[in-house]
Amino acid sequence: MTLSGAIDRQSSTPYYQQLVEALEHRLTGGEIPQGERLPSENELGKEFGLSRATVRQALQVLESQGLVTRVTNRGVFATRPPAEDEGWTIQQPQGFLENALSHQNTSVTTQVLRHGPTILPAFACQQLKVPENTAGYELVRLRTLNGVPALYSINYSPPDLVPAIAAAHDVLDGQASLSQALAAAGYSLGGAHRSVRAVAPSPEIAAALDIKPTTPTLHIRSTSWTPTGQHFDVYDTWVRSDIVPLEVNVDATGSA
Repeated sequence: MTLSGAIDRQSSTPYYQQLVEALEHRLTGGEIPQGERLPSENELGKEFGLSRATVRQALQVLESQGLVTRVTNRGVFATRPPAEDEGWTIQQPQGFLENALSHQNTSVTTQVLRHGPTILPAFACQQLKVPENTAGYELVRLRTLNGVPALYSINYSPPDLVPAIAAAHDVLDGQASLSQALAAAGYSLGGAHRSVRAVAPSPEIAAALDIKPTTPTLHIRSTSWTPTGQHFDVYDTWVRSDIVPLEVNVDATGSA
């Protein structure tokens, strides 16, 4: 991707992913503010020299990330990134998804689809409080329950954690918990913000979860920080709620 945001025809990065990154920059940087309609598929196609199908694929990825929402007969609109103090509180040290899976009386397996150093996407840089285009670590996993694909997740880690994750061979083999490995590296969980919304998955994610691209999934975006406030983990997860129900316990004993 060039600095002007044009598509780099010589790059090995797919055109749709280059467009995703260009629009992410506009969305997270405030160039396209909350609630504003994005240019139409035809307009984006003309601006970037891409086919309508490629533009549509990029918009589907942005929708799956929770950065935009599609309104029937009106277009695609920018959504507001959630603030850290919004949402509900989960007072448990284990990961949100690990907590959800622990309530399932099922056999859980983890397949690592890919991992390695990468240029972090714009939203992850923003949440990790690092400069844009920072190189970090990406871990992409698919989790199955009793052999049925249930969760597709992408974890993004800042540069300081790259050596620790690269050395966590049991995590990269799908045999151990990333949360525990991060805690062992000195990044224990002090707090986190998690947002949940229903979205249509991208074609890649739908194929991994063995569902149609039009099937809604629960998209969970999480940012975790240490007790001292250092942001160290951002993950995007797409959940088949027909396999993993979202459970919330409410305790009113302390209310007035």
